[in-house]
Amino acid sequence: MRRTPVAPRPDWQVRVEALGLVWHSMDGRPYWDESACYRFEPREIDEIEAATAELYRLFLAAGEHVLANDLLGSFGIPEPAWAAIRRAWDEEPPALNFGRFDLGYAGDGPPRLFEFNCDTPTSLIEAAVIQWDWKEAVFPALDQYSGLHEKLVDKWRDIAPLLPGGHVHFAHVADDAGEDTVTIAYLRDTAQAAGLATTAIRMEDIGWSHDARRFVDLGDRAIENCFHLYPWEWLLAEEFAPALLESLGGTRWIEPIWKMIWSNKAILPVLWELFPGHPNLLPASRRRLPGGDQVAKPLLGREGANVSILRGGEVVAETGGRYDESGWIYQALYPLRDFGGGYPVIGAWIVDGAPAGMGIREDGLITGNTARFVPHVIED
Repeated sequence: MRRTPVAPRPDWQVRVEALGLVWHSMDGRPYWDESACYRFEPREIDEIEAATAELYRLFLAAGEHVLANDLLGSFGIPEPAWAAIRRAWDEEPPALNFGRFDLGYAGDGPPRLFEFNCDTPTSLIEAAVIQWDWKEAVFPALDQYSGLHEKLVDKWRDIAPLLPGGHVHFAHVADDAGEDTVTIAYLRDTAQAAGLATTAIRMEDIGWSHDARRFVDLGDRAIENCFHLYPWEWLLAEEFAPALLESLGGTRWIEPIWKMIWSNKAILPVLWELFPGHPNLLPASRRRLPGGDQVAKPLLGREGANVSILRGGEVVAETGGRYDESGWIYQALYPLRDFGGGYPVIGAWIVDGAPAGMGIREDGLITGNTARFVPHVIED
């Protein structure tokens, strides 16, 4: 694994915008950064792919353990949702069941899990479409670990018969940066490629019919299938939470409510308890680890918010945010390698248990929402 400079295409902004990535720059500097790329050997990609499949196996076991031992309360999940989570885990309602494992990796040891973004993961279109288009234009003779787009379309096609009416509403908030808007537009494209009809709707425009006891859109059309780019913990904190839980018998929410188990960082100490010393895991606990450099993370944090890095008991880096009341976990610090342009984190994608490709984000010691996305290639 090595990082090398590359000349950006002179029309790169136009190229990525044409593919849907209108959110490609922040404050005058690129978020999509093709001034460099990461080069991998096939054996390194094999190692990342194998770790992705193995981590999915571990998460299945951890989910069973959480439910068998009544741990949902320790995850900070509201008790009214517990029965719905258990039912969804057992019944497996239609889902893409996709997500992004954030991994520490530098080619000199096994990939190590930081966390699993599997409820509302972003950086999708960058990993699935934009970097492949870049590779074809700049390095057409090389390969890339990128099968995410095809696997998403195939999974939509697989669950389409289970979605009444063949129609899916795609709900999100109108974020100022446009990242959620770009992500939801891309996911609509994958659903439409699978033959489904789609409608975009803002979360605030979803209504509740007291007569029909159903959620409806602005045209008073029943929402039977809804993909939501809005975390379950936020949904359950809304005024309509009781109606939401009631709706689970009639509306298919994608992703389903059982994702609250895996997307919560309280799962990390559970994994370490079940599989201590596993080469793809880092030591993790709900209490500060006894010695050693470590990272404090909020249970429900997003985009690197409210994270602190402790070395020798002293905070050497930290971020602010609004997640400091959700509880904490402590995870052993993985020494990210500085490749000269930042510290890379591997985003290894999985769709229904099948590894699906990866993307790379660079930032400082804490990866936040200002991280750069840098493409990669595979070379012998």
